[in-house]
Amino acid sequence: MDLALPPKVSDRAFARLAEINEDADAPQALRVAVEGGGCSGFQYEITLEGDAASDDLVLEKDGQRVLIDEVSLPFLTGATIDFADELIGARFVIDNPNATSSCGCGTSFAM
Repeated sequence: MDLALPPKVSDRAFARLAEINEDADAPQALRVAVEGGGCSGFQYEITLEGDAASDDLVLEKDGQRVLIDEVSLPFLTGATIDFADELIGARFVIDNPNATSSCGCGTSFAM
Protein backbone atom coordinates (compact mmCIF):
# COMPACT_ATOMS: atom_id res chain seq x y z
CA MET A 1 0.00 0.00 0.00
CA ASP A 2 1.30 3.42 -0.95
CA LEU A 3 0.69 5.73 2.00
CA ALA A 4 1.63 8.67 -0.22
CA LEU A 5 -1.91 8.61 -1.64
CA PRO A 6 -4.23 9.94 1.07
CA PRO A 7 -7.94 9.18 0.87
CA LYS A 8 -10.13 11.74 -0.93
CA VAL A 9 -13.64 12.92 -0.22
CA SER A 10 -15.96 13.76 -3.11
CA ASP A 11 -17.85 17.03 -3.38
CA ARG A 12 -21.10 15.00 -3.13
CA ALA A 13 -20.02 13.54 0.21
CA PHE A 14 -19.09 16.96 1.60
CA ALA A 15 -22.40 18.38 0.31
CA ARG A 16 -24.41 15.61 1.99
CA LEU A 17 -22.51 16.12 5.25
CA ALA A 18 -23.34 19.85 5.03
CA GLU A 19 -27.04 18.93 4.61
CA ILE A 20 -26.86 16.69 7.68
CA ASN A 21 -25.24 19.48 9.68
CA GLU A 22 -27.51 22.25 8.38
CA ASP A 23 -29.93 22.16 11.31
CA ALA A 24 -27.59 20.64 13.89
CA ASP A 25 -26.84 22.52 17.10
CA ALA A 26 -23.23 21.35 16.92
CA PRO A 27 -21.77 20.27 13.54
CA GLN A 28 -20.77 16.63 13.35
CA ALA A 29 -17.79 15.16 11.51
CA LEU A 30 -18.07 12.01 9.43
CA ARG A 31 -15.84 9.26 10.86
CA VAL A 32 -14.73 6.56 8.42
CA ALA A 33 -13.07 3.54 10.01
CA VAL A 34 -12.06 0.04 8.95
CA GLU A 35 -12.62 -2.85 11.34
CA GLY A 36 -12.14 -6.59 11.18
CA GLY A 37 -15.28 -8.56 10.41
CA GLY A 38 -18.00 -8.56 7.82
CA CYS A 39 -18.52 -11.27 5.25
CA SER A 40 -15.32 -10.40 3.37
CA GLY A 41 -12.84 -9.92 6.24
CA PHE A 42 -12.94 -6.14 6.82
CA GLN A 43 -15.85 -3.76 7.12
CA TYR A 44 -16.35 -0.02 6.97
CA GLU A 45 -17.84 1.78 9.92
CA ILE A 46 -19.24 5.20 9.10
CA THR A 47 -20.52 7.31 11.98
CA LEU A 48 -21.01 10.93 13.00
CA GLU A 49 -18.81 12.35 15.76
CA GLY A 50 -18.28 15.69 17.39
CA ASP A 51 -14.53 15.82 17.89
CA ALA A 52 -11.42 14.55 16.17
CA ALA A 53 -8.84 12.48 18.07
CA SER A 54 -5.30 13.82 18.19
CA ASP A 55 -4.06 11.17 15.72
CA ASP A 56 -6.91 11.48 13.19
CA LEU A 57 -6.41 12.52 9.59
CA VAL A 58 -8.88 15.38 9.11
CA LEU A 59 -10.12 16.06 5.57
CA GLU A 60 -11.99 19.35 5.45
CA LYS A 61 -13.95 21.44 2.95
CA ASP A 62 -16.30 24.37 3.53
CA GLY A 63 -16.33 23.71 7.28
CA GLN A 64 -17.27 20.04 6.89
CA ARG A 65 -14.87 17.42 8.27
CA VAL A 66 -14.16 13.75 7.59
CA LEU A 67 -12.08 11.89 10.19
CA ILE A 68 -9.95 8.79 9.65
CA ASP A 69 -8.03 7.18 12.51
CA GLU A 70 -4.39 6.19 12.01
CA VAL A 71 -5.15 2.44 12.24
CA SER A 72 -7.70 2.63 9.39
CA LEU A 73 -5.62 4.96 7.23
CA PRO A 74 -3.43 2.27 5.54
CA PHE A 75 -6.58 0.40 4.47
CA LEU A 76 -8.00 3.58 2.89
CA THR A 77 -4.91 4.74 1.00
CA GLY A 78 -6.00 6.09 -2.38
CA ALA A 79 -9.69 5.50 -1.59
CA THR A 80 -12.51 7.92 -2.39
CA ILE A 81 -15.29 8.57 0.10
CA ASP A 82 -18.45 9.42 -1.82
CA PHE A 83 -22.20 9.71 -1.36
CA ALA A 84 -24.58 7.69 -3.53
CA ASP A 85 -28.32 8.27 -3.82
CA GLU A 86 -29.62 5.21 -5.65
CA LEU A 87 -32.79 3.18 -5.93
CA ILE A 88 -31.58 0.87 -3.15
CA GLY A 89 -31.00 3.82 -0.82
CA ALA A 90 -28.80 6.79 -0.07
CA ARG A 91 -25.53 6.21 1.75
CA PHE A 92 -21.88 7.11 2.03
CA VAL A 93 -19.78 4.70 -0.05
CA ILE A 94 -16.07 3.93 -0.31
CA ASP A 95 -14.33 3.33 -3.63
CA ASN A 96 -11.25 1.50 -2.37
CA PRO A 97 -8.51 0.47 -4.83
CA ASN A 98 -6.93 -1.71 -2.11
CA ALA A 99 -9.94 -4.03 -1.90
CA THR A 100 -9.47 -7.25 -3.85
CA SER A 101 -13.13 -8.20 -3.42
CA SER A 102 -16.22 -6.92 -1.66
CA CYS A 103 -19.64 -8.12 -0.63
CA GLY A 104 -22.80 -7.25 -2.50
CA CYS A 105 -23.82 -4.50 -0.10
CA GLY A 106 -20.41 -2.79 -0.33
CA THR A 107 -19.87 -2.52 3.43
CA SER A 108 -17.25 -5.27 3.72
CA PHE A 109 -14.18 -6.08 1.67
CA ALA A 110 -11.07 -8.25 1.44
CA MET A 111 -7.49 -7.23 0.80
